[in-house]
Amino acid sequence: MKKTIKIFIVFIFIFIVVIFYFGLNKDSTYSTKNLIGKKLTVINFENLTNDELLDINKLKMYDYTLINFWASWCAPCRQEHPQLMRLNNEKKLFILGVNFKDNLENATRFLNQLGNPYDYVAKDKLGKQSVIFGIYGIPESVLIDKELIIRKKYTGPISKLDYEEIINFIK
Repeated sequence: MKKTIKIFIVFIFIFIVVIFYFGLNKDSTYSTKNLIGKKLTVINFENLTNDELLDINKLKMYDYTLINFWASWCAPCRQEHPQLMRLNNEKKLFILGVNFKDNLENATRFLNQLGNPYDYVAKDKLGKQSVIFGIYGIPESVLIDKELIIRKKYTGPISKLDYEEIINFIK
């Protein structure tokens, strides 16, 4: 009986050591690099001002779509806004703005004050649709092609360098 207890204790000890070993050696940094190259199959974005759903097939009409997640309460969103306004002039690029966990009045005021760079403005009031894109903070943007394949993800505000990269990508 004592031998069985000793074997059981040794087994538990080895089990705990193995669990700690794998737990501590796992990469704990959050990364969305695995999204690059994946195809979007479903999106359920509602229009900001009504209950109209964006049809995913609409995105296939454009060579590229930049999906930008933003909010009126987000200071870096104001910082990237001039780059989005410049990108709005690109004919091959459809810009989908997704208002993230915001209210309609503040979002509308934000767009009226700074200008509306978006071809379509959607809302994700609870942040549930943004999870598909691995959004964990805003602003974040995702560039997809005509085949709905994710080509690039931008975490943080779109900078002048990001702007140039997007322009070179879509040309």
